[in-house]
Amino acid sequence: MARFPDDFLWGAATAAYQVEGAATQDGRGASIWDTFSHAPGRTLNGDTGDVACDHFNRLDEDLALIDWLGLRAYRFSVAWPRVQPTGRGRPNGAGLAFYERLVDGLLARGVAPALTLYHWDLPQTLEDAGGWPARDTALRFADYAAAVARALGDRVGLWMTLNEPWVSAWLGYATGVHAPGRTDLRAAALAHHHLLLGHGLALEALRAELGAAATVGIALNLHPITPATDATADVEAAARVDAQQARGFLDPLFGRGYPAGAGPASEAWAEPGIVRAGDLEAIGRPIDFLGVNYYHPRLVRHAPGGELGLDAADVVPDGAELTQMGWPVEPAGLPALLRRIATDYPPLPIYITENGAAFPDTPSADGSVADPRRLAYIDGHLAALAGAIADGIDVRGYFCWSLLDNFEWAFGYSMRFGLVHVDFTTLRRTPKRSAHWYRGVIASAGARVTG
Repeated sequence: MARFPDDFLWGAATAAYQVEGAATQDGRGASIWDTFSHAPGRTLNGDTGDVACDHFNRLDEDLALIDWLGLRAYRFSVAWPRVQPTGRGRPNGAGLAFYERLVDGLLARGVAPALTLYHWDLPQTLEDAGGWPARDTALRFADYAAAVARALGDRVGLWMTLNEPWVSAWLGYATGVHAPGRTDLRAAALAHHHLLLGHGLALEALRAELGAAATVGIALNLHPITPATDATADVEAAARVDAQQARGFLDPLFGRGYPAGAGPASEAWAEPGIVRAGDLEAIGRPIDFLGVNYYHPRLVRHAPGGELGLDAADVVPDGAELTQMGWPVEPAGLPALLRRIATDYPPLPIYITENGAAFPDTPSADGSVADPRRLAYIDGHLAALAGAIADGIDVRGYFCWSLLDNFEWAFGYSMRFGLVHVDFTTLRRTPKRSAHWYRGVIASAGARVTG
């Protein structure tokens, strides 16, 4: 039987643009994802987040679902353009009022709010001014963080500055498959640095507003990264990927500066005037916890001309079980990742801030939704996590991705990660079998996890 600490934080997560809808309601400004999703050919079927799950207008219904599940915590993100429609200036009171209702509704149900300040929805006006490759965006982010802290800091204890800054930088500015859709390796490397600088400045702003009342961290998408073979070329390719995606964030966050060997990223960071005096000190300010988003391991081979200037490409293991996203299912990768972090970096509490899987769930004739593969995925990863905790890894909580089926970025509404099925025509919510199971897991403090 899996064992978890008595005070383990059982949660689920969403992100603002993926669930809220209400794209122009109550003064919300446009984000880069509004612009990107409305551009022809950018998203599957031309899907947008204009309505998404309409969480903004169905908040009471979704709070009731959270209560029914028995969640101990709920991770959500604040939409920057809902709070500051142009990314700067006086906060929009109507936008902040929505998050006040959300936080108050969670607290009334005994659910801890876990707030993420940025989950990829940069105000379009800031992108027009240069976006994350421009240093000023990091300063604007700190101002925004302070505004949210002033409004919600008396009720929110768990804060995350950024979600998956690697995705924001490299998929948004290098490959162009995410908003804002730019394809410039140097711009991506600058965005990488300025996102981390924004984190450091926002952390300082949160500390100034909230003092010791807030627990602050950052959520990174991390993988065990291993070479496909023991050939020197594959080993070196895996090292480059690790230097850019993993060490490129972990090293500066833990006060070690940027690593060498990260391809175009390292070249850009070495340019005069990019990493300025005081930047690394700001980025390396102590955080209270590390958020880890884990979905799958990465097996890497040498591939000349591979994406992101790293001459590397991922390999899917033969015979691997895959999610609908094409990601291999490997629960053992989670404890391997956590042990690597614990070995290579100073001890720090960890939250699993995202973990889950997309499968093509279809309601049956009676309206129920059986999703045995998702249930097995979560069960296997929780069992693996329990093993890591038993080995002494300080993991404080787990947030399943996601509470609701939602807008899955460039994949539109084709990928369903939710514990709760959403009919995107009627917006009816139906808890899947995995939701009923996860409810039992929480009620049993993890005893129902079998692995």
